Amino acid sequence: MTAEAVLAARFIDEALRNDNNRLILERLPALELPDAWLVAGCLFQTTWNLRTGRATSAGIKDYDLFYFDASDLSEQAEARVDAQVQACFGDLGITVEPKNQARVHTWYPEWFGHPYPELTSARDGINRFLVSCTCVGLQPRADTVPALYAPYGLADLYDGMLRPNPQCDHRALFRQKAASYQARWGWLQIDES
Repeated sequence: MTAEAVLAARFIDEALRNDNNRLILERLPALELPDAWLVAGCLFQTTWNLRTGRATSAGIKDYDLFYFDASDLSEQAEARVDAQVQACFGDLGITVEPKNQARVHTWYPEWFGHPYPELTSARDGINRFLVSCTCVGLQPRADTVPALYAPYGLADLYDGMLRPNPQCDHRALFRQKAASYQARWGWLQIDES
């Protein structure tokens, strides 16, 4: 088994120790959202919590779902999906936020002040998180472990190395995000080189 495969198996195992992640992945197929993934903070923050001896869900403010539906880019369509998501996961007592990656380019420039390309899949959205080691997603698969998508690998995630994502290099936003992570997990290091 390669070093990356060992890290992948470890990451999936650790992410699923957070009961919320596990339950979301179990229920997600019932929503029939196209190209749906559980992504980002709820996954990597679980692994960082485990490393520091915290509860798996400690400090996780929300659970992000990415999906890709180019058939309707309206806010109303995304709101309908949000209502379905809240009905599906409301009993968990957590915030679950679905985002249609097909429409991010319609609001991102106004919200964050930077251009954003039109995406072609949910994975394109995962590729663009500000901190490269946080570009992670899990997708449920029938009768097996979830599929992992980690375009920059997992070594930096486990080494605690926060680097700007070359696909979304907005340094001021990166610095804010990285400083926020470092304040919560003091062993993390920031490398802007």
